[in-house]
Amino acid sequence: MAVVDPRFVGHLHALRLALTDPRFPAAAVPGALTVQPEARPALDRAVGRIPVGAGTAHLTDVLTETLSDSLERDEVGLHRVELGSLVATVALTPAEREQAREAVAAVDDEAVRLRTAVKSRDGFFTTYCISPYSRYLARWCARRGLTPNQVTTASLLTALIAAGCAATGSRAGFVAAGFLLLFSFVLDCTDGQLARYSLQYSTMGAWLDATFDRAKEYAYYAGLALGAARGGGHDDVWALALGAMVLQTCRHVVDFSFNEANHDATANTSPTAALSDKLDSVGWTVWVRRMIVLPIGERWAMIAVLTALTTPRIVFYALLVGCALAACYTTAGRVLRSLTRRARRTDRAAQALADLADSGPLAELIAAGARGRGRTGSYLAPAMAFLSAAVLLVWVIFEDHPASWLTVGVAACSALLAGAAVSRPLKGALDWLVPPFFRAGEYVTILVLAARADVPGALPAAFGLVAAVAYHHYDTVYRIRGGTGAPPRWLVRATGGAEGRTLVVTVLAAALSPQGFTIALTALAVVLALLVLIESIRFWVSSQAPAVHDEGEPA
Repeated sequence: MAVVDPRFVGHLHALRLALTDPRFPAAAVPGALTVQPEARPALDRAVGRIPVGAGTAHLTDVLTETLSDSLERDEVGLHRVELGSLVATVALTPAEREQAREAVAAVDDEAVRLRTAVKSRDGFFTTYCISPYSRYLARWCARRGLTPNQVTTASLLTALIAAGCAATGSRAGFVAAGFLLLFSFVLDCTDGQLARYSLQYSTMGAWLDATFDRAKEYAYYAGLALGAARGGGHDDVWALALGAMVLQTCRHVVDFSFNEANHDATANTSPTAALSDKLDSVGWTVWVRRMIVLPIGERWAMIAVLTALTTPRIVFYALLVGCALAACYTTAGRVLRSLTRRARRTDRAAQALADLADSGPLAELIAAGARGRGRTGSYLAPAMAFLSAAVLLVWVIFEDHPASWLTVGVAACSALLAGAAVSRPLKGALDWLVPPFFRAGEYVTILVLAARADVPGALPAAFGLVAAVAYHHYDTVYRIRGGTGAPPRWLVRATGGAEGRTLVVTVLAAALSPQGFTIALTALAVVLALLVLIESIRFWVSSQAPAVHDEGEPA
């Protein structure tokens, strides 16, 4: 439902921003107001509160402003559009109308629309090598009626074709794969720019945009691993491919956990954050710091070039080294910020971290028994989470025969520590490290046990299992970001939680032969993938899902 003052003068795109953006319950510019179905009762109340009679003409003279102010007081989530150089006003006199028309003529509406189609914050490679022309590709798509979802799907298909080219193992295939991967990234930028250019945000688009980047990148890793095995050298790099996926996923969990722990914290300042803000005022340091973290644009460019010119093994070595350095840089900075902050974490942040921890029934049972012991806000939770991962990883890495019942016992001890880590609300300065520690412990355990099985197919099966579990964790992140909360508890319990899956994998390794272990990993990967995908698709196409597009830093 929209209310537009007939005296409105302004740019067409200003009206688009106010009336056609579905991300907000209500939106307004001077002279125009729109409400989504959830905010219509508030609009009815606002209309009913307007008095009639002598002395009330000023309330209805500019009705849209009166209604907007009322909706703002009702806290229904009214979004007042930031117009920038765009014009939107209510002209009350002929002179004001003429002045407003001159202001409209002085600003190129289309140029503003193209400029704002690009993210305000992006990586160096994307900003200077992709966006200068991808925005025009977005406009071309808009004028031909293409939707962001169609462009996103085209990007996925292009990346899958690139993975298929890499899987051939030939030099021509690797060169084609590099070019196609870059083109897939161009399309990946275009879909978001098309959504912003034409204001086509949707629940399905949110799901596609949130998950396809990971699907594309990890499918490409698998293609490189297949290509290395089929090439002239018959090189087995599955362990490197799985290691790259584990490292990249853990990096993202660090980002997500830190942001969720701090974005609504009160008294959220620190000397480290102040220094970072000061560095942001020096232009060249901004780009250096953005490139150090190896965002998706720089990372995919590196992968594409190295694929075309070198071998899959070199690609993965470069990827592991680059991502490891980026992880050390970002994690160290965030630890320093957390230690120097005097922030007070909210209950919402604590719940988000608990959801990201992905604790299953076993950890819940242990946590219930340990509840009340330990102090909220101390370093006990991250210490327990670290020990939970470290104890198990040290054992499986250095034990001569990790596929044993002793390993199952160690995994049970790890589960006890995991339960203790989440027994109190995660409001401590470093509690955001709990989910990354759990992810590292689970993923690396699967990797090592598969590698130590030393049979063909074990590492590819482990790759599939980690990919299915990682999808579940990314799905959790984007649901929380959209404000709808984590996946339902029945799904978390059905998947076993982090500690439950780890325990199951160690039991399978101890109870089965290496060939049987490989088959069991494959079956477990298929079951988990179907379980999490079906529930994820059901949610993201439902009315509960948020109509958003990722506007944050590149992943």
